[in-house]
This record gives sequence, C-alpha cells and structure tokens, in this order.
Amino acid sequence: MPKVTIDHQVYEFEGRPKALQFCLDHGIELPHFCYHPAMSIPANCRECLIEVGMPAIDRETRQPKLDKDGNPVIRFMPKLMTSCSQDLADGMVIRTHRTSEKVARAQQDTLEFLLINHPLDCPICDQAGHCPLQIQAYKYGPEGSRFEFRKVRKPKHIKLGPRVMLDGERCINCTRCVRFTDEISKSRQLTIIERGVRNYPITPPGVTFDDPYSMNVIDICPVGALTSIDFRFKARIWEMSSAPSITTTNAKGSNCHYWVKDNLVLRITARPNAAVNDYWLPDEDRLDYHRFNENRPDGPRIDGRPATWDEAYARAAEVLRSVPGEGILFLGSAHATVEDNYLLTKLAKALGADVPRYIPHVEPGHGDGWLRTDDRTPNAEGCRRLGIEPVDEAMIRAKMEAGEIKAVYALEDDPVAAGLFSAEALANVPVILHPYHTTNETLPVTDVALPAAMVVETVGTYVNCDGHAQRVRPAKAIRDVNRTLVLEMDKGRPDKHGTPFDRWHHEDHQVNCRPSWVSLPAVAQKAGHPMPYKGPKYIMAELARTDPAFSGATYEAMGLSGVRLESVGEAV
Repeated sequence: MPKVTIDHQVYEFEGRPKALQFCLDHGIELPHFCYHPAMSIPANCRECLIEVGMPAIDRETRQPKLDKDGNPVIRFMPKLMTSCSQDLADGMVIRTHRTSEKVARAQQDTLEFLLINHPLDCPICDQAGHCPLQIQAYKYGPEGSRFEFRKVRKPKHIKLGPRVMLDGERCINCTRCVRFTDEISKSRQLTIIERGVRNYPITPPGVTFDDPYSMNVIDICPVGALTSIDFRFKARIWEMSSAPSITTTNAKGSNCHYWVKDNLVLRITARPNAAVNDYWLPDEDRLDYHRFNENRPDGPRIDGRPATWDEAYARAAEVLRSVPGEGILFLGSAHATVEDNYLLTKLAKALGADVPRYIPHVEPGHGDGWLRTDDRTPNAEGCRRLGIEPVDEAMIRAKMEAGEIKAVYALEDDPVAAGLFSAEALANVPVILHPYHTTNETLPVTDVALPAAMVVETVGTYVNCDGHAQRVRPAKAIRDVNRTLVLEMDKGRPDKHGTPFDRWHHEDHQVNCRPSWVSLPAVAQKAGHPMPYKGPKYIMAELARTDPAFSGATYEAMGLSGVRLESVGEAV
C-alpha cells in the first residue's frame, strides 16, 4: 500500500487523496480558508501551504539515492505547494508548519496580507467566537500589524436578498459563496466584481439572492462577510448551547444543530451527514425555529379550563372507557416520533379499536429532488412501517355522519385545519388531543388537551423518505422534570444553571408540556391498560427486536448519523 510521510510520521493511503483532506481526516490541523470538501479547489487563499518532496532517483540505477545513514535523499520542490490541491504519491514527504519554519513563516505572511484591509470589528461581528479567520490569526498569524494607514473601504450592510446580508470589507475572496451557487445550488446568483483588493461577492445587476438554499453561504463563509438578516445581532456563540438533531419541515430529515439561548431556539444550522443532507440545509429548515418558541400551550386543559396533568390523564381515560373500542378513532401523526406512534397503536389495540391512521400533509410541487420534499411531515415513512396508513377521508367522514365514531384521539396533529373534520362535526364528539400550539384549530372543540413536547424538547426516532432512521435529542428544557430528558441534555449548556434572579434567564420560556411517550402510558395506566416502559430508548429497542421493519434501529446503532433501514418489503 502507498505510504506518505507527514512531519516524520508514516501513513498509508489509498487512491489519490489531496494532502489537506488527508491531513484533516487524520487529525492533523492545517489552516485553510478557500477549501471545502464538497466544492472545487481554487487554491486562492494560499494559507494551506506545505513543503513537498519526493525521494531522489539515481538516473543510472533508477533506485532512490541514499544518504550516508542509508536513508532516502528527499528532493523538495523549490516552492511551497497548496495542500488542498496537492495529490499524495507513494514515498512523498510533507512538512507542515510543525516541522518547517519556512511553512510557518509563509502561513504567517499570508495571514498578514489577508488582515491588511480587514476591519478590526470582531467585537460587533456575528462571526466572533467561531470565525476561522479570527481563530487562525491567533494560532498562526503575526502578533501585530505593521500597516498603519487607512484601510480599503467596501460596501457594507448590503442586503443580497431577503435572508443574507453582505459586509464587503470583511471578505477575503475565498469564493466559497460563489462556488456554492455555481456548483451546489446551481442558482448562479453570486459573482465576484472589481479587481485586486477591491473585489467582493455581489449579485449580478437585477438579480436578487433568493436561492432557496441561500443561507448555506453564511455557514461556509470563513469570516463575517455574509450574515443572516434574521439572526443578526441576536446572540453570541458563547451565549448559546447547541444540540445535534434533525429538521422536521419535510420528509428528508436533514441533520442540523439547534442553537438555544435562555431556553429559546434562536437559529438552526446544518450538521454534516453524507447519507442524508451532506453539508447543506434549505432555508425553510433554518427559518423554522419560530414555531418552537411562539404560541405554545400552557399546560393541560379540560373543556378549555386549566387542569393538572393527573386530572387530564384521568379525564382522558374516562372518555376512552365510556365508549366501545370500535367507536374510537385513533389518529397517529407523521409529525410524531416512531415511539409515540407505536404507543398509540398499542393503546388502540388494547381498547379494541382499529389500527390508527395518520393525516398526510403533501404539497405537490414543493419538492426539488434534493433536500425539499412534497411531503411536509418528517415521519410518514415511520408511520407506514408501523402499519399506520394514510387516513381514508371519505370513509372517516361517512362514519362520522353515521354516528359510528364516538370519540377521537388525535396525536400531534390538527384534524380541523387539515380539513378532515369541521369544528361543528366534532362539537358533540369527545376529543383528546396532543397539541403543539394554541393556534391549533381543533383545540377549541377538544375535551382533553395534553400539550406535547416538540422535536427540540423530546427524545425519539424519525424515519425519513429514504428509510434512514435518526434519533433526536432535546435542545431546550420543558417545565416538567423528566429523568430521560435531563440525561440527554448537554451537561455544559450555558443556560443550565439559570435562576429567577438572573436577568438573562426567564422561567416562563420553559413550556408546560410533556412528551407523548410520557402522556400515552399515563392515560393507558388510568384506562386499565398499563404500558410500563422506562423511556423511549426501551420502546425503540423493543421495536428493533420484534419488528423487522425497524431491525437494527437501536439508539446505540443510530448514534449521531442514523442507520439505513431495509425497505419494508425486504424486511418482511
């Protein structure tokens, strides 16, 4: 197998990897700005320079020359090479800044050039604290500046489109943003104008940067030149905690980080996963955070009046016991986790009701064949694998008109807003509902409301449209103390130890809700059908063990990247 020596350490490699990516994959840090593994390599920032050499070959023997100690003589290239574009070759020797003063000085000089006209506005820059330029300037740059003259001015506070703001003077011309629109989103809405130190990215004349993936350029910008208009100046990176999870605006289940300050979700950013969304995230996913903070119900209600959780559970159980099982319509939800839907099917079976159905939310034409889908729910595939099929609206309405439906149990959806029933049709039928928001149109005719935790507040599993099972973790706390949620929360979150006396901490930001995997067993217990699960981890372990459609989908196996499940046909 071919070998390469990097800073006196020998590594084996396959194929023709680039030196920079190979180093990064092996935990060897090399400073860089313009390189991105998903895009072309312009090698224009010149920060990733290395010394590259190959064994000297004797022209007569065609064998490597040896020094007096018997070691191969290495002939280094006369100039430093960009590691991002340098292919590895068998026998190659590489020196980084760790072993070469020449490389270290070159990196320092490059940074000095990049900083000549860069503004000293780190204290007011949204990128401060997680800015590659800032970090690498501290690590590899000069201790001070030798340039004491007026810096070149460029356009500032320019709205490229509805979601992205440009501060041109911060740009270091890495061209990542332009290459993204050329090669990834293919909108070609950005270009570089002007020349030399005066150039910067901008939209062509008459073009608005409204690419549905435009906010990805904010993530990949190595400085603070491109910022989010929506998030601008809301919080600093060190004030927020982040949790790895998935987005739920559609059936793709793109991987993301939810960023939280004072128990409010303030932004959503992409989390790389080659099997699902690569490095990217559509803008609709990034701007979805408002619903996690706004219009949330405050605790359970009975007939519209506040109640305790025990009272609500008892009333829900009373409703279920008061009607025959075949008269109860159980509605699962493609918005809810696999665990929650599984518990609902068990409750329906215990009461003698039909298998639950779910309400589809399909928007034809919304999908783009990439990270957006026509299906606007995150777990329709999970429902299907549980045997929960889309509801037959005509049949259900006919049963309602005939008086065959005596009660409705709806899990994390809105039957009235979805058009399944009118509010008048449900007026005389007991309804148990797990709502997310007070804007739920079914809520006014609900007998028992059990507010459900959202994806940022719960633990559970979703299966995307490609059969990829992924688990979610809580990003924010709810008012109810639950051992499972506490153990899953990041121990180092900055807002973990807030008190009512801290000005930055507001206890009313904790929603009085519970995960449905807590509420469903509580209702079942009071209805006389115990479901003694210790938590969602054990629910999923049971499914993985007993249902071929979920084989292998344990929490340990899913980890941070999820697992690809066999198709339902293959599993059966």
